[in-house]
Amino acid sequence: MKKENALVRERIFKIVLSVILAIICVIYILPIGTLVINTFKQSTFVKSETFAFPTAESFVGFGNYIKGMTFGNYDFWKTVLYSFTITILSTALILLFTSMAAWYIARVDSKICRAIYYLCVFSMVVPFQMVMFTLSKTADTLRLNTPWTIPIVYLGFGAGLAIFMFVGFVKSIPLEIEEAAVIDGCGPLRTYFLVVFPMLKPTMISVGILEIMWVWNDYLLPYLVLDRNLYRTIPIHIQYLQGSYGQVDWGATMALIFLGIVPVVIFYLICQKHIIKGVAAGAVKG
Repeated sequence: MKKENALVRERIFKIVLSVILAIICVIYILPIGTLVINTFKQSTFVKSETFAFPTAESFVGFGNYIKGMTFGNYDFWKTVLYSFTITILSTALILLFTSMAAWYIARVDSKICRAIYYLCVFSMVVPFQMVMFTLSKTADTLRLNTPWTIPIVYLGFGAGLAIFMFVGFVKSIPLEIEEAAVIDGCGPLRTYFLVVFPMLKPTMISVGILEIMWVWNDYLLPYLVLDRNLYRTIPIHIQYLQGSYGQVDWGATMALIFLGIVPVVIFYLICQKHIIKGVAAGAVKG
């Protein structure tokens, strides 16, 4: 009898938990659903009937997507190219250089290395607004204001979190593996690229996903650094969707916002399982 009561309580608990989680999922999905239905409505109805489904009067089909992609004199596909270029180059630089730095910090136990590590960790809590004007001036002076050079700026801002995660994972790798490589004649570079680098894959994927989501969606840094007449990322292009007297075409804006989030959402859904693996692997010291 007690066993049956325990099973009933467990079943009720699972049902209640499932209902609560379902409600939370609906709350999280609601903004995206609202965004999607507003991409098919006229701009005036987006403001007056935000949460209503499109009607025969408000429905415009894919007109908002076409309008957003052809708005102004700037080629929308250039913004896509620049966004992909900046995201890929920035992520590649962050993964390569921070993983090498983290390996050195984790293996060379010195005061200088510990100081560098704590400085990198401290950089994660420094608000971007504190340095954005100085950074903008420095980027202009050093000619870091193009899609091909701004990844260097992203490397500086993304190094803190990446080094923090990589150092935790490197500490879990047995030192004997690297010592065996050295005995076999490997120098530091060969040891890193042939032995350490392949074992960093879980954390590489985790850091890569987080950095891609950050760089792709970033608005403020490209807005301050890039020459907006020549180079625009997707978030910057969306900001320019306004007519005379500051009137904003909300339908076209919603459409471009949706197009902007689709690639990174798909990428995240494909790779989300690796985030937990990478974080868990870096949190345990072997």
